[in-house]
Amino acid sequence: MKQSLRLGRVAGIPVGAHWSTLLIVLLIGGVLASTVLPQAIPGQPPARYWVVAAFTALLFLASLLAHELAHALVARRRGVPVNSITLWLLGGVTEFAGESRTPRDEFRIAVSGPLVSLILGGVFLLGATLLAGPALIVAAVRWLALMNGVLAVFNMFPGAPLDGGRVLHAALWHRSGDRARADRAASRAGQGLGMGLIAVGAAQLVLDAWTGGLWMMLIGWFLVSAARGEGMIRAAQQGLEGWRVRDVMTPSPDVAPSWQDVDEFIATTALRSRQSVFPVVDFAGGSAGVLTLQALTQVPPERRHDLRVAMLARPLTPEHLMSPDDDAGRILERSASSGELMAVVTEAGHVVGMVTKADFTRALQQAVLRMMTGPERTPDARPGQQGEALPDGPGG
Repeated sequence: MKQSLRLGRVAGIPVGAHWSTLLIVLLIGGVLASTVLPQAIPGQPPARYWVVAAFTALLFLASLLAHELAHALVARRRGVPVNSITLWLLGGVTEFAGESRTPRDEFRIAVSGPLVSLILGGVFLLGATLLAGPALIVAAVRWLALMNGVLAVFNMFPGAPLDGGRVLHAALWHRSGDRARADRAASRAGQGLGMGLIAVGAAQLVLDAWTGGLWMMLIGWFLVSAARGEGMIRAAQQGLEGWRVRDVMTPSPDVAPSWQDVDEFIATTALRSRQSVFPVVDFAGGSAGVLTLQALTQVPPERRHDLRVAMLARPLTPEHLMSPDDDAGRILERSASSGELMAVVTEAGHVVGMVTKADFTRALQQAVLRMMTGPERTPDARPGQQGEALPDGPGG
């Protein structure tokens, strides 16, 4: 998930927030200030409710961060690299750069988050019991204890992508020794759980509890979508096993010389190419960025002769540069650059190919089809013969 706001680093791990985090802060603060706290401790000035509610909402976000940090720190100790932690509307997401090597490692990583939430719930409950402060503060601390307990319990529901789904996956993986089979089971369980929550939310709507019903349906919809998407990604990873980037890429794409003026490039290449994105190359033939048709259309005709391709090119990060012999599954870890380009493929310092969304979508569909067909029906599961690339034309 893309971070809208970077909050810094904790234990060396980049931490950020998606813009939707603001919605959950406003929602929690509003419910606390208008309903929960006035019902618990009536007769207080409205401003006092809002101040306490704001601090409570921020403490709850800190609790979510602690939950995700537990996952991240245990994962790193078990040899799984961690890219980042992002807070968002429905909680937090820890992005890993790899997978657990054993069921035991996966189990430990999965239970660490709910365990920390459970401990925090106990600490807040103890604080609310022993705290001899204002009743409004005690009520807020008691609410934090309850919410951390709910967070721990809910996350242990057995379905992907919840922590309980990871525990279920680890148990099935350990029992059968078949990781792919465990992937499918955890995905189905997550979709079933999500559909159940949607049904519960719909029932609440009928009973006039529309706010809780809509929220329950939103969570259910998220679980169904995330579980289905995770299942597809797992199937794609397994289907792409043994493929290389050269099997997925568009070979010898039309390129944009960085030194060429825009008017000449449009006349000689852009108007004749089937591509919508072009790797930009320098004098040595190496990668110098990426240029899109959209960027070209935004240049007024009278300025095209005065601009060079390099002035319109967007830079590429190192993660978007790959070798033909790299594992094709690594492309799953990359987001698209300039809306279309997944990777520029270089060999011996020269651009030899590119991978677009269209290229990779086709490869994913073939990978899933391969898994559904079964190995006995696909004697050569690679997309081309003798190192050939996919037979389709240039992507874009």
